[in-house]
Amino acid sequence: MRLGVLVGVIVAALFAAVMTTGVVAKVVTDQQAAQAQVANVSCDAAVGPSSPGQQQTAQGQAANLTDDQRGIVAQIVAIGKQRGLSPRAWQIAIQAGMTESGLRNLSGGDRDSLGIFQMRPSIGWGSETQLQDVSYEINKFYDVLLSVPSWDQQRPGSSAQDVERSAFPERYHKWEPMAAYLVENVGQVTDAVGCGQSAGLALPGNQAASAAIAFALGEQGKPYVWGATGPNSYDCSGLMLRAYGAAGITLDRVSSDQYHDGAMLPVRDAQPGDLLFWATDPSNPETIHHVAMYLGNGKIVEAQQTGVPVHVRSVTFDEDELVPQAVRPGV
Repeated sequence: MRLGVLVGVIVAALFAAVMTTGVVAKVVTDQQAAQAQVANVSCDAAVGPSSPGQQQTAQGQAANLTDDQRGIVAQIVAIGKQRGLSPRAWQIAIQAGMTESGLRNLSGGDRDSLGIFQMRPSIGWGSETQLQDVSYEINKFYDVLLSVPSWDQQRPGSSAQDVERSAFPERYHKWEPMAAYLVENVGQVTDAVGCGQSAGLALPGNQAASAAIAFALGEQGKPYVWGATGPNSYDCSGLMLRAYGAAGITLDRVSSDQYHDGAMLPVRDAQPGDLLFWATDPSNPETIHHVAMYLGNGKIVEAQQTGVPVHVRSVTFDEDELVPQAVRPGV
């Protein structure tokens, strides 16, 4: 049995265990990178679903994969690690494979397209025999990806399109949240984004928080518009509404009402996914005027004000007007 296949089987077993238990691996990125010689990348590319109100979470999509699909994911990760490629590369390959074939090694397709990535022998991707060999296909995808300028500095779906050159370039973005989830869990990477923010930081078992964080981070750069709830712009509570909507949890529309949409806890005990609030009188919830999502490590994601796009910033628990209670939606 070839080494790649053996590694794939082992990683597939780990994948199955993660999907069953729902536990997010807590392996530190730097340690994993040092052990597997996997380089980290910048966090310029957004990670997360691109349209609000997504009903099926990334975890749910991953859980629906068949054993064969999971095996292909395992090989994408294993080969990426063997080559010393960053987790961003694995994610791009997963998104491309899911879009092109549903992560299946197809024996046919459009014209003479074959395999996981629907590569065509007629335009030089390889022979028909090679394009049915999973190891060859994955390595070929990575070879072409590495030739793409700044492939690790843009949205993963955009890099997938640069490799595949599809007539429908936007479709690769659909699988961002699921691919990021698989990278974190199958690849045992806690920070798939590469900048200290990750859905994997959420409390074990709180998959709603993981999905909400992934969504909110994916909307970075979109403009603030008062009263907007996406998909092209947001106000503060509109972003929280859609983020938790993507996780299957319904919040009230405005920040002062969202304060009552979950379990309250001391703000200093906030965990990733919890909501933080600001009020003109922090002792009076009726004066709440702003809400943001805590990411952990002293960071929040928010739609702050006119002229400032959705962004991540640092926060301190003694910040002016910060309400002393945080809220954990869905609990």
